[in-house]
Amino acid sequence: MTAIRDESPGFAPFSEKGFYLAEFRGRTLAITAPATQIREVVAPLREVLAELAANATRVILISDDRDALAALIDTPAIPADTGRLEGTIWQGLRKSAFVGVQVEADRDLAHATGQIALRLGLSKLVWIDGGGALVGAGERRLSFVDLEELRAVLAADAPETRSRASTLREIESLLEHGMPAVNLCSMEGLADELFTYAGSGTRFSRERYVDVRRLGIDDYDAADDLIARGVAEGYLAQRTPEAVERVLAHGFGAFVEGRHLAGIGALLPFESEKAAEIASLYTITRFVGEGIGGHLVAFACACAKELGCEAVTAVTTSDRVVTFFERYGFERVTPDEIPAEKWRDYDRERRARALCLRRAL
Repeated sequence: MTAIRDESPGFAPFSEKGFYLAEFRGRTLAITAPATQIREVVAPLREVLAELAANATRVILISDDRDALAALIDTPAIPADTGRLEGTIWQGLRKSAFVGVQVEADRDLAHATGQIALRLGLSKLVWIDGGGALVGAGERRLSFVDLEELRAVLAADAPETRSRASTLREIESLLEHGMPAVNLCSMEGLADELFTYAGSGTRFSRERYVDVRRLGIDDYDAADDLIARGVAEGYLAQRTPEAVERVLAHGFGAFVEGRHLAGIGALLPFESEKAAEIASLYTITRFVGEGIGGHLVAFACACAKELGCEAVTAVTTSDRVVTFFERYGFERVTPDEIPAEKWRDYDRERRARALCLRRAL
């Protein structure tokens, strides 16, 4: 029933890319990359640019390699020291989906990129770095880092970040000056960072927050994909189309920064008793460690109280998930202590392995 997972075997629901492409359509994003990356690892960038062009997304490429920029966009790059930089870029984007901005070789690319981003008022900047995402303890990727955490990283002056201090300082400055977010990733991971829920890099933002709310109709496609992913991985029970629709109708989601669907769940009331079940609880890799599962459980329990329920139940086949629920006040119970309607048409083989939990409200 439930999945709080640490790894993904690569299951890629069909709508992930479509979700992000819809978000980028008609907008302008910037990608900055040093000469070593834009020359040596250019194939992934070409593929992403083709996707974005077909999506009516405008792209500003920033680099210190004029020739590589010209080869990519088939037009001369605009010097970063151009007096009318904003107007020149604007006019260029009216003629083409791509505009290149060349930073002089004797200037610091990170600092110049920061100045350009602020002058243009960019809302989306992707920073290409050969080191890829930031990593934390145990070599775990830091998928989301807010401004306060970034400052702590810089103050720690760890060896793994020291070589990128200039870039991180500029990202810090951008956030301080009001840029919503900056993505840091490798060139090889660019497509995953832009077009998938799991991502590949680190997303920096001024503040990190989680908003848990009921699913709206526009969230159903993304939520349905996450349910399918959980079923494919063996974490969630297979449901009929009608049962999936019921989960969505009673579903809720955890949204990071208001739009990134980090996890889902549903609260299914039992008609025969004053109780409800937390069903299809699932969080995705990128948000492991963000406390998403706890936010979802708290929301479900609050909703159950509003419905007048006296208890909330959960059923899983994973000992690890049992441990997760026990952290939030659930206790192990026998299948007989779960409302009988739960087991109506339930898979017999899965019931034999079912681990049941209950929390009094």
